[in-house]
Amino acid sequence: MEPSHIFTALSPNQSAEGEGGEWSVAPQACPLRPLPVIYYSTLLCLGLPANLLTVLVLSQLMSRRQKSSYIYLLALAAADILVLVLVVFVDFLLEDFLLRSPLPGPLQSTVQVLEFWALHTSVWVAVPLTVDRYVAVCHPLRYPSISYPARTRRVIAAVYVGCLLTATPYLWWPDLWLGLSAVGRRGRPLGGVGGGDRNATGVVLDVTPTPTPRTVGQHALVWTHCLTVYAAPCSVFFALNTAIVRRLRSRMRSHSNGHGHGHGRLRLRGLATGRTTAILLAVTSMFAILWAPRTALLLYRLYAPPPRQHQDQDPHAARLLHLLADVANMLALLNTGVNFFLYCFISKRFRAVAASALRALPRCRPPPPPFYAGHAMSASSSPWISPANSQRVRMFVYQYDKHGRPVCISS
Repeated sequence: MEPSHIFTALSPNQSAEGEGGEWSVAPQACPLRPLPVIYYSTLLCLGLPANLLTVLVLSQLMSRRQKSSYIYLLALAAADILVLVLVVFVDFLLEDFLLRSPLPGPLQSTVQVLEFWALHTSVWVAVPLTVDRYVAVCHPLRYPSISYPARTRRVIAAVYVGCLLTATPYLWWPDLWLGLSAVGRRGRPLGGVGGGDRNATGVVLDVTPTPTPRTVGQHALVWTHCLTVYAAPCSVFFALNTAIVRRLRSRMRSHSNGHGHGHGRLRLRGLATGRTTAILLAVTSMFAILWAPRTALLLYRLYAPPPRQHQDQDPHAARLLHLLADVANMLALLNTGVNFFLYCFISKRFRAVAASALRALPRCRPPPPPFYAGHAMSASSSPWISPANSQRVRMFVYQYDKHGRPVCISS
């Protein structure tokens, strides 16, 4: 999935001759030096508690009010936790920087499948959330009968199971970064990998692994990954978010025209679906921006020739490609740790519950009692209907039974 940072210790007869006749006994390390281990350690130490706090806050909000959007955001936080544990900790920190060796064969294959499962789940949980917000904004009368907690949980379970099944073929994921991690000073790979010519003194002159051409199955696997993890979700996000923004703009335009003044910009504050829609737009936009470099670099590495690693050729191309791959992976994985801060920036209610949870956490206090428990809705409680006209308006109030199914009660 990423260029390895594992460097094999060299024996005396596996040294590479450097400039001026010097012998280089250590490979050129990552171009960013210690920055990757610092970055991933910081991301894990900040992102994991932030996502756990997100789960706690959303659980408290769900105890107050059963909303499908809360359940989707809760599933998204759980998927981000899986990505942080499996990809950031196991793949980057544990294998590359702590153990400095890959995991055993069966365990390595299992972890690789689980990594793709976590990545795909983290992306595809946002797709039904986008559909949920589209129905809520563009078809508000049909929303209570289409989206309700019991169906939302079934959709999330289907996404998790479907992503696990579709991650199985990635056991055969090709090594797109072959030769990037062990480039010596003069561009030759170091270590005992692959065949190489030796001179009379036994020094390895060229141990470059012979690159094998990409098979049709490998091309299909990489393209399927890029389409399913980036292109297809971004297409859904763009289409539905465009429809949502247009509907909100038309609603705001008609509302402002009715009051005799107009505003050119879209304002979500004050709308019934404003906060959740703003969170959706922020999350999907952040994903599209942060994952674009990684997707483009995967496709480039699939078709680009292998980096030149012979003595008479420049090794800077391989180092530059390694640098770009590290930066692209850093940006992509940053998406797993920023959602909590986006929620706090957008939603005042989320900030308040998060602050109360942080204050109560050291003292181990129980969460506050649910506000919406036993709260009866009526026509007079709507901000759009005056109490004088509430007796002449027939409304359909949806409540939920113990299984989470909607129960229509007319008043």
